[in-house]
Amino acid sequence: QVQLVESGGGLVQAGGSLRLSCAASGNIFSINVMGWYRQAPGKRRELVALISSGGSTNYANSVKGRFTISRDTAKNTVYLQMNSLKPEDTAVYSCNANRVVVGTTLYDYTYWGQGTQVTVSS
Repeated sequence: QVQLVESGGGLVQAGGSLRLSCAASGNIFSINVMGWYRQAPGKRRELVALISSGGSTNYANSVKGRFTISRDTAKNTVYLQMNSLKPEDTAVYSCNANRVVVGTTLYDYTYWGQGTQVTVSS
């Protein structure tokens, strides 16, 4: 069973920074793509950033230049450094893991964490 646990959310003033972490556990051999998504109240969940096992990244236009995604493959952990935060960044941030090899079995499935709240005050 693969589990993802996020941490690092909280309340910050506009212009401030936060660093989110997401650790995957469960006899994991490898993870193809890991990502961060967010969902604000009354809005649909949206992509924030993705990172492949090779280190390629993709960002939503709204966070380019402010957010940085990174991963520690050995620890099966993905990070999201968020700088210059704006009130519109307020949302529940969730991480996911795609195409996970557990032991010797590939699970072509997307696993999700429970999410962590980020609130940016103006």
